[in-house]
Amino acid sequence: MLAGEPYLASDPELVKMHLHAQQALQKFNSSPPGATQERHDRLKDLFGALGPNSEVKSTFRCDYGSHIFAGERLFINYDCVILDCNHVRIGDRVLFGPKVQIYTATHSLDPAVRKDGWEFALPIEIGSDVWIGGGVIVCPHVTIGDGSTIGAGSVVTRNIPPKVFAAGNPCRVIRSVGS
Repeated sequence: MLAGEPYLASDPELVKMHLHAQQALQKFNSSPPGATQERHDRLKDLFGALGPNSEVKSTFRCDYGSHIFAGERLFINYDCVILDCNHVRIGDRVLFGPKVQIYTATHSLDPAVRKDGWEFALPIEIGSDVWIGGGVIVCPHVTIGDGSTIGAGSVVTRNIPPKVFAAGNPCRVIRSVGS
């Protein structure tokens, strides 16, 4: 799965990992909003890595959690979904608006392959100092460069270079930002 090769989500090892993540998410999502350290600790146990001073609002959903690697001062707003069937690497000081969706999981275009349950996943990388607006969807095998901003409601289907504002469906570079 992590090599980008076809896999079956019904594989017993994956089912066990998924169940563990769903149980951890239930505890996280039902924890009191003021229990900042408890919430951070729960996510730190779930994620592959989570830097200090990070905050994730409920509800948060993911497939496994262990394939998410985030730097310091990550902020994820309400109702985020990360399908981490492959690695999701998030830099430092990254902001997610509400309802951001990160999808590493994908499927064959061939219906004969899909009918047998095969799927595959490709990694996603989000650089440091990135702001992803509300309702953005990031598709498999995308890199978003350091310092970029993705406009609300965008669907990111290809790589976005550093220090740009990009928006739309499909998402495209609108202009450069910063120095």
